[in-house]
Amino acid sequence: MLRFLARSSLKNPKWNPKPIIAIPQSPLHNHFSSKSGKSSAPKGSNNKADNQKPKKNPKRSGLDDSKTAAPDTKETTDERVLRARLLAQDEKNPSLNAGPNGRPLFTNINSLSRLSRKDTCSYFKFGEKELNQMLPEGLPMGMVKEFEESMRSALLVRQSFLDLRDNFRRIVDPPLLSSDGKGLKVRKQIVLDGPANCGKSITLAMLVHWAREEGWLVFYVPRGREWTHGGYFYKNPITGLWDTPIQAENALKDFVKYNESLLKQLPCHIFDPVPLGEGAGIGLLKGVDSVPVPESSTLYDLVQIGIKQTHAAVGVVLRLRKELSLVKDIPVLFAIDQYNNWFTFSEYEEPATMRSCRPVHARELAMVNAFRSMMHNSMMVGAFSHSTAVGKLRKDLPDVPLDARVNLPRYGLDEAAAVCHYYLRQRLLPREAFSEESWKKIYYLSNGNGAEMRVLLPLMQ
Repeated sequence: MLRFLARSSLKNPKWNPKPIIAIPQSPLHNHFSSKSGKSSAPKGSNNKADNQKPKKNPKRSGLDDSKTAAPDTKETTDERVLRARLLAQDEKNPSLNAGPNGRPLFTNINSLSRLSRKDTCSYFKFGEKELNQMLPEGLPMGMVKEFEESMRSALLVRQSFLDLRDNFRRIVDPPLLSSDGKGLKVRKQIVLDGPANCGKSITLAMLVHWAREEGWLVFYVPRGREWTHGGYFYKNPITGLWDTPIQAENALKDFVKYNESLLKQLPCHIFDPVPLGEGAGIGLLKGVDSVPVPESSTLYDLVQIGIKQTHAAVGVVLRLRKELSLVKDIPVLFAIDQYNNWFTFSEYEEPATMRSCRPVHARELAMVNAFRSMMHNSMMVGAFSHSTAVGKLRKDLPDVPLDARVNLPRYGLDEAAAVCHYYLRQRLLPREAFSEESWKKIYYLSNGNGAEMRVLLPLMQ
């Protein structure tokens, strides 16, 4: 039997495997791009799961996808256009702006600085143009979804935001001491934590908006995850940390968008040359290892060095962190969203052996290493984001004070009542189906989760 199989395979050799040759990697090469930055799949194709996904047969199902998809989309668009037209007519009827127990649904205060406790559970109106000017780095995804679904740029005034705002206001403008000689406790470093969809990112964005209204210099990072994912990364032989020049250049461009006028007024305090590293995908410069900083330079001039020279981008970001800690003329605030991404592993990997790689932790990235710590005297707020699927972190985080963590709650009953009346005002749900019993069922079913309430309320019948 074996001889027969051998003869048949020799007569018709259909299987002719090629030898697998291992190509060794050079241990001297230390410049990499992230896994998301390059893909071997051709244009138009996604992944194996997409390629293996079974296609529907129109003859079997009795439905043609190309004929049924268009009417659904058109119907949704028509409904949205009709709703926008009705909302424009509702603006002429102020009686619709009534919230729970006849309270005004919108506050008449036009500044976040003037909001007080009596404005809680009411909505603060933002101007779209004003928001883009005050937060040019970008809005958090939760805020964008809220504006799109409600078709109005307004946010609920919550006591948690007022407490956070007043905490930093007392740091810059301390109140008089109380009768017992002790002032109110303030925290210069705060980590916003809490369950998913409790409003951490929105609260942080509102704090940044308020601080800039007050004339503060704010270093705002709305997407901290981007500092640990994507782009090029290479190991700096001098510091031993990993440099990410694309993230550095983007951070500098975002920082100068709103703060340009302030940066032009603030002089540099450190005039040591800025060290140069590798550029984004172009390696080191030959014969040059640093760029000078003239003694008449301002912080704006320093930022421009990093924007114009990709080799200096990371060095300028690290220098900027030191310079901002030396600013005394105006208050400086560091605001980092998706802060929990800086306490776990990044997307990057370092070759360890010929067949294995070692994941690079976020603390090994030069930029994260410079901005992550809260063990300093500067004002800093970091907001956790559960949308990035980092996972639960331990309570005692490294380089973070033990009392820094503040847990934000989900909606309480009074807040949920205001939210439901607001969505009723914005025609997200039918008025004839709205009742106190029905919205309370939605509230308890979602456990105060704002995103789930926004999805469930239109289903009310």
